[in-house]
Amino acid sequence: MGILSRTSYVIRSKLNAILNRAEDPSETLDYSYEKMRDELQQVKRGIADLTTQKKRLEIQKRRLEENVEKHNEQAREAVRQDREDLARQALEKKQSKMEQIEQLETQIANLQDTQDNLVEKKDKLQSRIEEFRTKKETMKARYEAAEASSRVSEAMTGAGDEMADVSRAIERAEERTDEMEARAEAMDELEETGAFDDALSDKDSIDRELDAGRSSREVDTELETLKAELGKSSGSAEAASDSEATESETDADVETDTSVDDAAVEAELEELRNEDDA
Repeated sequence: MGILSRTSYVIRSKLNAILNRAEDPSETLDYSYEKMRDELQQVKRGIADLTTQKKRLEIQKRRLEENVEKHNEQAREAVRQDREDLARQALEKKQSKMEQIEQLETQIANLQDTQDNLVEKKDKLQSRIEEFRTKKETMKARYEAAEASSRVSEAMTGAGDEMADVSRAIERAEERTDEMEARAEAMDELEETGAFDDALSDKDSIDRELDAGRSSREVDTELETLKAELGKSSGSAEAASDSEATESETDADVETDTSVDDAAVEAELEELRNEDDA
């Protein structure tokens, strides 16, 4: 097989496959039915034209027959007037008209046979069309029922083209949703780690580490303060006793020191008064 033959064969195969997929049996049956009706209509028009032609010949035949009768009267009248020459002319015309009538009768008979044949074919074609119409409607009903059943089955099993498109759309939506959820979780994680703050800050890594150290020391200091406060609360009774004892000792010392100072002052004053008296 040559290249051109193979190419032609492949093209015809592809076109045939495309046509098979695009063909709708219901439309094909309707088209065939309409074509048959068109043919029937053409046959009817042919019969009508044939009948018209036959009627014209019959009219022409009647006129010729009228002329034949006229020529007979002319011949009789010419004989009565002893005009044999005119009688001969009338009879010659009559003979010519008779020959034409015979030809017309032959043509009319042929047209009648053709008409009868066409009418018979028309009746058969019309009968076939009626049978085809019944079969067409039955086939269309079967096809539509099978198509509906196939669609229901495809919808239930998800094997149809439309259901496949829906399944792919759902898969794409799920993939897109998963991607958006993962992106949202990633954004939250980066925000918690401070990656966005670092990206927007003008500080370098050393400044960030120093800030982190200061923050850590502040936290430690605050923790120690909290520990101290908690420790003071737990030992508040002992601290109060020690404070009272210390305050008592301090008051005693103050009183002793005061009494010693007063005695010294009185002695010095007494000496001064004695000196004055002397």
